[in-house]
Amino acid sequence: MRHESIVDAIGHTPLVRLRVPAPEGVEVYAKLELANAFAMKDRVARQVVTEARRSGALKPGAPIVESSSGTMALGLALVGTHLGHPVHIVTDPRIDPITLAKLRTLGCEVHVVSAMGDQGWQSARLDLLAELMTGLPGAFWPQQYSNPQNPAAYRGLAEELAADLGTVDVVVGSVGSGGSLCGTSRALLERFPELTVVGVDAVGSVLFGQPDVPTRRQSGLGNSLYPDNIDYRLIDEVHWLSDDEAFAATRALAREQKIFAGNTSGSVYRVLTHLAAHAAPGTRLVGIMPDRGDRYVDTVFADTGAPEAPVATEPAAVRYGELVSGWSYARISRRERPLLFFVESNTTGTGMLALTTAVRLGLEPVLFVVDPARYQGLAETGARVVVCDTDDPQALRKAAEVAAGDRAVAGVTTTSEYYLVQSAALAEALGVAANPAAALAACRDKSATRRTLLEHGVRQPRFAEVRDPDGVGAAVAAVGLPCVVKPVDESGSHEVLWCADVATVTEQVRKLLAVTRNVRGQASARTVLVEEFLDGPEFSAEMFRADGRTHCVGVTQRTVSELPYFVETGHLFPAVLPEETAAAMADTARRALAAVGLERGPAHVELRLTADGPAVIEINARLAGGMIPELIRPATGIDLLDQQIRAAAGLPLNLTPERSRSAGIRFLIAAEEGRLTAVEGVERAAAVAGVERVTVTAAAGRAVRPVREAYDRLGHVIAVGDGPEQVVEALDAAIAELAVVVATGQ
Repeated sequence: MRHESIVDAIGHTPLVRLRVPAPEGVEVYAKLELANAFAMKDRVARQVVTEARRSGALKPGAPIVESSSGTMALGLALVGTHLGHPVHIVTDPRIDPITLAKLRTLGCEVHVVSAMGDQGWQSARLDLLAELMTGLPGAFWPQQYSNPQNPAAYRGLAEELAADLGTVDVVVGSVGSGGSLCGTSRALLERFPELTVVGVDAVGSVLFGQPDVPTRRQSGLGNSLYPDNIDYRLIDEVHWLSDDEAFAATRALAREQKIFAGNTSGSVYRVLTHLAAHAAPGTRLVGIMPDRGDRYVDTVFADTGAPEAPVATEPAAVRYGELVSGWSYARISRRERPLLFFVESNTTGTGMLALTTAVRLGLEPVLFVVDPARYQGLAETGARVVVCDTDDPQALRKAAEVAAGDRAVAGVTTTSEYYLVQSAALAEALGVAANPAAALAACRDKSATRRTLLEHGVRQPRFAEVRDPDGVGAAVAAVGLPCVVKPVDESGSHEVLWCADVATVTEQVRKLLAVTRNVRGQASARTVLVEEFLDGPEFSAEMFRADGRTHCVGVTQRTVSELPYFVETGHLFPAVLPEETAAAMADTARRALAAVGLERGPAHVELRLTADGPAVIEINARLAGGMIPELIRPATGIDLLDQQIRAAAGLPLNLTPERSRSAGIRFLIAAEEGRLTAVEGVERAAAVAGVERVTVTAAAGRAVRPVREAYDRLGHVIAVGDGPEQVVEALDAAIAELAVVVATGQ
């Protein structure tokens, strides 16, 4: 076949039948994507670059910048330089010398990061990539992990398989960015809806419900981040292989089939031969072999002189989400996945992310809502949406029963504090495990929390409940001045006010009692709490109930706005505290959760450290807000949202810290009232060493004011470091680069 250029020659790779032990009538094939000019991702590079040139995202002669340790880099080097674009590749020390030599010979500029970031090598590479993009105006970033042109590039591969074979029953592929297996299988499923799709991952990769192990030695598959291009709904089964198992399989592929390939191909070969040995007669299986073995001569194929370590000859069957250390597999049941019901959701933050997390964990999320339009990005989550009255228990239960049909319901949860009680009541009605609705009601109603803690002797402020303005005098006499006035059924800092005199208390009580509906449109409790103001720094204990134990994930140090408001303006995790003080806070939080009867899942207990020790300000039977889970993840390796979804669905949990670092956040706020003109200095702030990200959430033209509630915050800066001093220094430096510009008098 004649081609006009090397780029035109991409694809049309050989399909080879393998000689493997299998029942009679079973056919096993290898699609040799390694026969491309460099490797399988030549297809992606051609698709992404040509589409970017067509759309105008990549101007003639503009540079291309990408993070890659292997075949994507080579594909971009091939296509990009051939079409006249400077190509910059960001990689890490694991890059093999052969690939490095190829890239430089092809004319690429290669940038090698020197140390891991908070999420392994991948995050360090992305940090450096961001710096390069800032210094290269007009540069194009292919974003292989999220660019939809990545999976789209493999439609051609699927068409080649269909043309060569007629039908395919099983496709096996490695998973790194998710593009090859998902793009190929999505196209094949259009033709062959009964196709079985099997993904192959590395032990120590986060892609399929496992903790990250950045020191894993396999390359080309696995990841420390969650790529957008993985469509978990397409995959029926996943296998994990350890480094030694993958390397042994790669050598076996060369020895047995005469295919000298990389460890991605070797891993696919090991799983492919296992499936073939157990396949029914007439089954046709195909494994996708991504790259050649020349990159691995010093690793996979190195002769150390030592005997090979024993490796598993059969995989162990595990529950999806169970920790694995060697060759294991889990079936995900693409057609009959357990249902996880969500009763409403946060409108920002973790809301939509919780739905996509459920999909990643092998579940089918079903979201019950009054108004779907309230949730931006809902259509992209993969959740089924059911519209019903979520505040009517009977209507909600009926809608849930219809949605379930004869399918298994794994659990019921929510990411919205306003629907904790409703979700627990639905779980009880459906007979699935959940927190008792009474326990959540005791947390949701702040006056009930106070009464419960008082009964159990847990230290807290003095308090009084007020349902009529005439009761203010008695409440102030019982509590004292200054005091804090708050509604019993709102969330966070909404309408919480410090009051120095009776007149201010009375005015705030009248205002709150006049409210008939809360911010989610639910009937107000028409009750106000008047509480003793406890002087002392604020903290929160991030708790998790699991297996009959109450785990303290850590204590967060909180910074709040100036009185009379209580808006969180910054956090540091973990808090800088003496060990015995942190232990006392965790113990107080445990006693509080035991008092209200919380049995499972996350809790965020707010505390003040007084002269007499920690005192409970609030119990939130949910994950912390204020981006605190986003600090805990890089600091400890624990993804609390992931753990919440696991707990709700009855999946295995992992609350063991993988690392011990520090992380912090500062929120952007306006110093004066007016309209936001701009937030300047974002790129400079993002370039500060240790800063993980700078996010502006407010659009220009929005009315702003000094913070009175959380909704007044305009964005945030997150930094990560080896200790609190590094984090504080990075946050200070980043904030100094930022300017919130407000036009006043408008």
